[in-house]
Amino acid sequence: MTTTENRIRSATEWLAVAKDVADRLAADAAERDRKNETPHQEVLLLKESGLVTLLGPVEHGGGGQSWETAYRVTREVARGDGSIGQVLGYHYLWAWAARLVATDEQVAAVEELYTRNNFVFGGAVNPRDSDLKITEDGDEIVYNGHKSFSTGSKVSDLTVLEGILEGTEDHIFAIVPSKQDGIVFHDDWDNIGQRLTESGSVTITDVRVPWASAAGYVDKKFHPLTYNTLNVPAIQLVFANFYLGITQGALETALAYTREHTRAWPYGGDNKASSSEEWYILDGYGDLQSKLWAAEALVDKAGAAISAVLHAPREELTPEARGDVAVLIAAAKQRVIDTGLEIGTKVFELTGARASATKFGLDRFWRNLRTHSLHDPVAYKRREVGAYALLNELPEPTWYT
Repeated sequence: MTTTENRIRSATEWLAVAKDVADRLAADAAERDRKNETPHQEVLLLKESGLVTLLGPVEHGGGGQSWETAYRVTREVARGDGSIGQVLGYHYLWAWAARLVATDEQVAAVEELYTRNNFVFGGAVNPRDSDLKITEDGDEIVYNGHKSFSTGSKVSDLTVLEGILEGTEDHIFAIVPSKQDGIVFHDDWDNIGQRLTESGSVTITDVRVPWASAAGYVDKKFHPLTYNTLNVPAIQLVFANFYLGITQGALETALAYTREHTRAWPYGGDNKASSSEEWYILDGYGDLQSKLWAAEALVDKAGAAISAVLHAPREELTPEARGDVAVLIAAAKQRVIDTGLEIGTKVFELTGARASATKFGLDRFWRNLRTHSLHDPVAYKRREVGAYALLNELPEPTWYT
């Protein structure tokens, strides 16, 4: 259970909490990455720190913070461990899912449930798979199907499901307990990066939900708002923030290694006493740090923009305002991917051959970013920005835009 007293903090204080969590995760991140075990203790750390309920209502013991802060917290945690940053960022999105599509009464119930119980969300909503099949059985709907990815699976308390009601084109979201016989999480997440995200597949069998809990449905009818479509831009910026955290971690780790271990090159004709005097090392780090600062500024700008609309009255959001925010997020995401992959590679040129030893785990930053940045083609994000710049064309809401 959470308490109000230990959750009322300013945004600055919450970021300090996140930094402490990140530092603790970073201490053994390389070792935990190699072991690739379900991150029960890491998620317990998120819960005990209060970060899980950062967005939750203060009256239920939550932090009552804005999305702008949630994005920065996600980034900070990812600086210590990219996998745990992803789990936390996805949790924030799914914890907000009720506000995106549910009725006011459903929102109140969900937010009280997860905040008071300090629950972590996972989600089985992968658009590239076939939708879960939903059948109607009196006052209940029943979910069945399979999803290839379900981030947070075994460490989640609640899972967001999405499917199509049989005989219709109606998509229905529902929030259900993760631990039940009808949900089987499989041990098949075996990728080169983001290894501790518990993103394996899941089989859903006869999971029953009352019609009254079908998100946003009143008398079995859904009344759409533009606000409903913010789930994709919101999570795309979650991506950008934990990508940025991974990149920050890569550069910080490389800088520390160079200060402690990298030796000057003795065959350059202008020999230096230490690596910190080497012109190519100073030039290299200067270039990478400058690019990282630029990416941070763009991601922060996007965070402020979407936070403003996420916290505004749902009925006020226009398609134009939604499109402007989506384009800015597309620009931020593609920029941080390019910068992050460059930094993840070039740090090896600045740290030296010995830095490639497995015990240092410097490769995990590139592996983590490379793995998740394939979630959807970054070229389509560039295209969205190009169409906006050249044609004044706003992206149409889709499962990936």
